[in-house]
Amino acid sequence: MKKILIVFVFTFIVSQINAQTSIFNNLLQTHVSNNGIVDYKSFKADEAKLDSFISYLEKTSPESTWSENKQKAFWINAYNAYTIKLILENYPLKSIMDIKKDGKTAWKIPFAKVGGKTYTLDHIEHEILRKKLFDPKIHVGVNCASGSCPKLGNIAFTEENVDAELTKLMKAFVNDPTRNKIGKKKVQISEIFNWFKGDFTKNGSVIDYLNKYSNTEIKSNAKINHLKYDWSLNGK
Repeated sequence: MKKILIVFVFTFIVSQINAQTSIFNNLLQTHVSNNGIVDYKSFKADEAKLDSFISYLEKTSPESTWSENKQKAFWINAYNAYTIKLILENYPLKSIMDIKKDGKTAWKIPFAKVGGKTYTLDHIEHEILRKKLFDPKIHVGVNCASGSCPKLGNIAFTEENVDAELTKLMKAFVNDPTRNKIGKKKVQISEIFNWFKGDFTKNGSVIDYLNKYSNTEIKSNAKINHLKYDWSLNGK
């Protein structure tokens, strides 16, 4: 009887996670284009559904028994959902950089509630995702709601798809000429590869990392410059 109850509880929890992730997935499908452009005006009209997903985040604590992919998907979805919520609360605006509270930037405001605890976006990204669930591809998963940021995927992450979706997003990011200009002997790349250089050089150089995803093979001695970052809102 006890084993049956455990299986039932586990099945119920899994079904709840899948149902809530499906809500977020539907929102992204509806309000985010394939190019990562967000229709914040229409998203605002659908905010009650986003609040439903956020209510689930507030009550859910990722378990240590969860697989790394499951934890990664959960926290990236949480980061993106709370970023969108923050934009909607301040919409209309020109840039996430315009958001300030008590002298703190958007990333340092403690407002993201997960499992009864309150986090900043910075804590989720740097202390949980980068430190505990390290994967350089996380940088194309979490979205800063800005023009130069890797595009916001319009599919919610799950335990099953997170690795494939992050790989797809990284490939799209590296080969997007509006975000990275790749040549054989010269590259102009996103500041992300500069700000988080250590994440991309654990197993080689930045060029080695780029070559894993680039459609153009970059020479090892190619000249590297970084593009100016566009912080304008990634909206219509």
